[in-house]
Amino acid sequence: MPTELLDRTPAPGGAQAAAVPPREVVKAAARRRRRHKALIKHLLLIVAGTAMVYPLVWMVSASVRHNWDIFGNLNLLPSEFVWQNYPDGWNAQSFSFGTYLRNSLTITLGVITGNLVSCTLAAYGFSRLRWRGRKIAFGFMLMTLMLPLYVLIIPQFVMWSRLGLVNTFAPLIVPSFLATSPFFIFLLVQFFRGIPSQLDEAAKIDGAGHFRIFFQVLLPNLTPALGTTAIFSFIWTWNDFLSQLLYLTRPENQTVAVALRNFADAEGTSWGPLFAMSTVSLIPVFAVFLFGQRFLVQGIATTGLK
Repeated sequence: MPTELLDRTPAPGGAQAAAVPPREVVKAAARRRRRHKALIKHLLLIVAGTAMVYPLVWMVSASVRHNWDIFGNLNLLPSEFVWQNYPDGWNAQSFSFGTYLRNSLTITLGVITGNLVSCTLAAYGFSRLRWRGRKIAFGFMLMTLMLPLYVLIIPQFVMWSRLGLVNTFAPLIVPSFLATSPFFIFLLVQFFRGIPSQLDEAAKIDGAGHFRIFFQVLLPNLTPALGTTAIFSFIWTWNDFLSQLLYLTRPENQTVAVALRNFADAEGTSWGPLFAMSTVSLIPVFAVFLFGQRFLVQGIATTGLK
C-alpha cells in the first residue's frame, strides 16, 4: 500500500475520538462555571445586603445633621456634623432618655426571666410527663398562636385596671411568668423531644426525681434553645410599642419605644435628636445579637442533641 494512503488512513474511533475533549479541559470548564455561579451569588448578596443596611446607615447619618439637611440632601455624608443632636435628644423630654432606657431594660429583663422559667417548665411538662389530656392541652396551647393580639387587649386591660396595676410594670412582666408565650413553649418542646429519653430513665434508676432530672440532666442540653428564647424575648420586648403605650401613661414609667414616639407629638419635630436617640436605642439590640448570635444559630439549626 502506498505511503500516501497509509497517512490518510483514519485512526480507530475517527472523528468521535477527536471530538471528545481531554479531561483537563472538562474540569477547567466546570471550574469556570462554578466561579461564575459564585460570582453571581456574591453580587446578589452584596446588593441585598446593601439594601438592608442602607436605612440603618442613613439613620446614623441623619442623627448628626440639621433638620434642613436630613431631607434635602441625598448624600450619606452630612454637609456639617451636628453632634449636639445627641445631648439635645437625651434631655428633650420631661425626663432624660436614660430614664426610658432603664425602664425598658427593667421590663425586658423581667420578661426574659419569666419566659425562661415558665416556658421551660411548661415545655418539660408537655414533652416528658405523661398525664391525661396532655395532647389536647398542647393542641389548645398551639391554637393560641392564631389569636390576634387585638382580641386580647381590651379584656386584659380591664383586668389589670380593676387590679389597680395600670401605670406599673406588672402587666408587662407578670404574664411572662405564667407561660403565656406559646411560641417559646413549642420551641422548647421540640428541643426536649430531641433529647434521648434514655437519659431520664438512667437518672430515675439512680434515684433522681423530676426536678433533679430537669435541672441536672435536661437543662444543660437546652443551651441553644434557652439562648434563642432569651434573644427573641429581648428583641420583641424592647421593640414593643402598643402594650407599653397602653399600660404606661405616666412620663416617668414610659419606655424607649414610647419616648421615641413622643418626639413626633410636639409641634415641629426635631428630626436630628429623634434619629440620635433612635441610634442610641439600637445599641442594646446590636450588643445582644452579637453576643448571642452563636446561640441563635444553634437554636434554629438544631433540635436537641446531635
